[in-house]
Amino acid sequence: MIVLLFIVFVAKVSASDNIEKSYSSPWHYECKGGLCKKEFITKEVTNPTSLEVCELFCDASSSLWPKPTGHLSLSKNMVQIDPDKIMLDVQSGTQIKYLLERNIVLLKNIVKNVGGKLVNAGGMEMLIRCKGYLEMNNIKLTLHTDESYNLTVIQMDKTKLEVTITAKSYFGVRHGLETLSQLIVFDDLRNQIQIPNEISIIDGPVYPYRGVLLDTSRNFIDKTSILRTIDGMAMSKLNTLHWHITDSHSFPYVSKTWPEFSKFGSYATEKIYNQEDVKEIVEYGLIRGVRVLPEFDAPAHVGEGWQWVENDTIVCFKAEPWTNYCVEPPCGQLNPTSEKVYEILEGIYKDMIQDFQSDLFHMGGDEVNINCWNSSAVITNWMQTVKNWDLSESNFYMLWHYFQQRAMDKLKIANDGKDIPIILWSSGLTNEENIKYLDPEKYIIQVWTTKHDITIGRLLRNNFKLIISNYDALYLDCGFSAWIGEGNNWCAPYKGWQIIYDNSPLKIIKLQHLESKRHLILGGETALWTEQADSASIDAKIWPRAAAFAERLWAEPSSTWIHAEQRMLRHRERLVKRGISAESLQPEWCSQNQALCQV
Repeated sequence: MIVLLFIVFVAKVSASDNIEKSYSSPWHYECKGGLCKKEFITKEVTNPTSLEVCELFCDASSSLWPKPTGHLSLSKNMVQIDPDKIMLDVQSGTQIKYLLERNIVLLKNIVKNVGGKLVNAGGMEMLIRCKGYLEMNNIKLTLHTDESYNLTVIQMDKTKLEVTITAKSYFGVRHGLETLSQLIVFDDLRNQIQIPNEISIIDGPVYPYRGVLLDTSRNFIDKTSILRTIDGMAMSKLNTLHWHITDSHSFPYVSKTWPEFSKFGSYATEKIYNQEDVKEIVEYGLIRGVRVLPEFDAPAHVGEGWQWVENDTIVCFKAEPWTNYCVEPPCGQLNPTSEKVYEILEGIYKDMIQDFQSDLFHMGGDEVNINCWNSSAVITNWMQTVKNWDLSESNFYMLWHYFQQRAMDKLKIANDGKDIPIILWSSGLTNEENIKYLDPEKYIIQVWTTKHDITIGRLLRNNFKLIISNYDALYLDCGFSAWIGEGNNWCAPYKGWQIIYDNSPLKIIKLQHLESKRHLILGGETALWTEQADSASIDAKIWPRAAAFAERLWAEPSSTWIHAEQRMLRHRERLVKRGISAESLQPEWCSQNQALCQV
């Protein structure tokens, strides 16, 4: 045994003596079987490859996240680039030009931080040309926007690379620039920022709606954290920040028409979002290809902030025992019989439409409690005397329908008399007996129940467009301790990135045998409800799990998570390098010793 150990030791010393001394590490990586294998650099290795460079070529979709949906070709000839020599050549309208110039500044900053302080000076110039826009000044994202792009990189001579991004919209160009940034890597063997000298990619998303819901009512989320969330979304080609901005717990949104709401309903005077904050967040999102979609949830999920209005505008606020009137404290619902409610809604809708400039509006409509309304003498008297309705459950759904119609009318008035696509949560109104109250031409339904729920099939058969947010895979707040009582919270267990990645909207509708309705699936959304999250913890709860669903929505790959694991580890590192405190998935040893952490 001693002789054997001595032989092994001598062999290792001998290998070490043969390592080429000119590189910053004794290790390099070789692509074997689709994985990057760690090897010694010996004198026989004439052109050693760093891990980041190896990862570019050692998989069908390189290290890009999300994986491209079309053609992908990369040269293995890497060249050094100088981030200070990245330039934009764009012929377009002033709005698109301004946005692209901002993106080039972002790209330069990203590239400069790729290798930190170790980067050797020098490198080639990179000239970026953008072309192909159908509408030169159209910078509004809609469900019909073409977000596809073609990206090519060609080495023109020894000093210059030419990048061409061809897209029909600004948003396609932006996605192309994000892909370009992910193809620029740090070669830690040579301490250089490098890129393949020839690239050809054709890419575009499968689904037009790719979102993250962020609740800022249960706990306040500061502006910096919201902007950082948008950064992560842009890196993952997610395009919708669904901002659940108010709820029964607090009212941090500053309404220009009704400023009393935030005065009465915010947690503190500084815990608000005023017009300047919203404007900054919306513009920040636009530059990064992300729409900011407001939700004003009603008629349930209201309470704090309404104290200044007459008493009959809300009912069962803070009612006890709360379990009889709502799903979590504090309870509160709007009174559909109050004219003041609709006056207030019109003002709030107008403010939100002006502030957010979104092509969609989310009206909530979640978890209405019939018993809450039934506990109000004002409501029950109105139903019986004005409408001649009895107090059966079906008539309370008639009341809800009445509210929805009135609220929708006010939204149209607030939108200068024009219709705007409305999103509602799946709810009692999407049950078999009540779905007649909803018009599939006017409403998009966001489904939060499980992927096996027959509601999905019912909605598709009735031709509703859907956004998939099934809680059994896409709720990011699940799997922690209960915040009321003991044990785990209601939607435990925790949803790991693997479950989220494999949550395919296409497979969900196949479970319902409704593949012919595929065109009705607009996309999906992960959701972070913040009963147990705030600015200090949202990064780790959102990332990189939301990025897992981002690839599902962008590419709808036929493969499962196991084929994406190495790229996911790489993308998580990319998020961290860009300032997002994404949750760690494995020891770093696993990414440096690929496939050795698999069962």
